[in-house]
Amino acid sequence: MSANILGLDQKLSVEVANELNVLLASFQTYYQNLRGIHWNIKGKRFFELHAKFEELYNDANIKVDEIAERILTLGVTPIHTFQDYVITSKVEVGKNITNDSESVLLIVNSLSNLLIIERRILELSDEANDEGTNSLMSDFISEQEKTIWMMQSWLKE
Repeated sequence: MSANILGLDQKLSVEVANELNVLLASFQTYYQNLRGIHWNIKGKRFFELHAKFEELYNDANIKVDEIAERILTLGVTPIHTFQDYVITSKVEVGKNITNDSESVLLIVNSLSNLLIIERRILELSDEANDEGTNSLMSDFISEQEKTIWMMQSWLKE
């Protein structure tokens, strides 16, 4: 086993970082979706949703940075161009969404896709004995599961 500076298997760390790059691209798409629905939401729930979407995109922006920094910590370069994001992302792009329910559904679907990626990373990072990535993914997963529950509750009105 060839270990990196963190004492982790180099090959496994690169695999984890590659999946983190998929998550990074997907989070960038999610972030941009949130900005779009924040700007374009219309209707009687404008004030409520405008504020909530801002809260979510601020959180997503922080997570994007955490993901990129974890990739760098593992010794790999994070992808960083829009072209790479579009090619790599597993989150659907939401375009011209102004409706409240459609906006919230976009969030639910985006988070569901992010959870799939994060659980895959969690499996890989566990195999690599990478506690730093495990911890990051566990935190993301528990927060996003709660957000999905809340958004689905909102949709059932």
